[in-house]
Amino acid sequence: MYQFIENGTVTTVNGFKAAGIFCGIKRKRKDIALIYSETPCTAAGTFTINKVKAAPLLVSRNIINKGGTVKAVLVNSGNANACTGKAGMQDAKETQDYCAKKLGIKTSEVLISSTGVIGKRMPVDTILSGIDQIVPLLSTDGGIDAAEAIMTTDTKIKSFAVKVFLKNQEVTIGAICKGSGMIMPNMATMLAFITTDAVISQTVIKKVLLASVKNTFNKISVDGETSTNDMVTLMANGLSGVVIEENSEEENLFQQALEAVSQEMAKSIVSDGEGATKLVTININNAKSVKDADKVGKSVANSLLVKTAIYGRDANWGRIMSAVGTSGASVNPSKVSISFNDLPVLRAGYSIVLDEDKALEVLSQKEFEININLEAGTKNATWWTCDLTEDYIKINAEYRT
Repeated sequence: MYQFIENGTVTTVNGFKAAGIFCGIKRKRKDIALIYSETPCTAAGTFTINKVKAAPLLVSRNIINKGGTVKAVLVNSGNANACTGKAGMQDAKETQDYCAKKLGIKTSEVLISSTGVIGKRMPVDTILSGIDQIVPLLSTDGGIDAAEAIMTTDTKIKSFAVKVFLKNQEVTIGAICKGSGMIMPNMATMLAFITTDAVISQTVIKKVLLASVKNTFNKISVDGETSTNDMVTLMANGLSGVVIEENSEEENLFQQALEAVSQEMAKSIVSDGEGATKLVTININNAKSVKDADKVGKSVANSLLVKTAIYGRDANWGRIMSAVGTSGASVNPSKVSISFNDLPVLRAGYSIVLDEDKALEVLSQKEFEININLEAGTKNATWWTCDLTEDYIKINAEYRT
């Protein structure tokens, strides 16, 4: 019922324009992005649960929580504007207000977001100059430039779209995101900006976004770190004319499409984890509860020992079992079985059936699955993680240099 558009392909969502440029926050790469809707949008968002929250996140969360309409998102990379106190809040509001004036809209219609180094004052004059430059460049095909401009340690542009057919009409969902390090499943550990031309009420847009985030962005981990700036927003301008009524078939289909594109974004972030060489899907089956399944998934996804074993192509299932046992889930270890893809390595009763050569073949792949059967119930969960390499240490040791 929905059709994916290839990552990095220019896709137009009715009424939305975007742009991304270099304005001087970073040394060379694009560092400011703007997304703009010709008409007001209903909007929803999810935000980091880290108690240390960046100033722009607080500004945007306040707008979202009030339930007002929005028309734009201004994003900069290279500076997080976090841990900057009252001055940082003033900087955030000044750039928001200036962007609104340049667009000819209300200040409350501009969401703002930042990513980059924590604890440095925002170069406000540089950003104001960037706003002067970027507003005239807004275009229907500017999404790729915007996706590039929000990158920090990312190595790949992350731009996605999906078309879903509702009431015999086409609705488009377009999205860009960034994330590579400081990725931990505590809300949505990165930045993601999603747009759609569907007609969605405030109640429904919040409902579908929260459900989507729960099953996608909240199931990923690169390094167990939760950022100060994480946010996901969804804006709907209604220009397709297709109404998503609550508890309707259209809501169900839209939810599936939104979750599908969100899952692609989440997986793209994990696969582009700092220094990562492998994307690993962790399937937890037959848990006593969904909560238990998630506990196990989170524990395995965050285990440094599991992640380094994955990098070393070492079929050390004992590290996986250890992570299962420390997860806090209701588990009888003697009932647990583990496989890599469809290759069994451990069966119930601690029956070891590991074939080292075949396991090496699986672990040498860029993408594979770890399947964990708990035999404690009927609930399942899926998480995504990556390996941990020397390059992760190098990237973060030199992050500010």
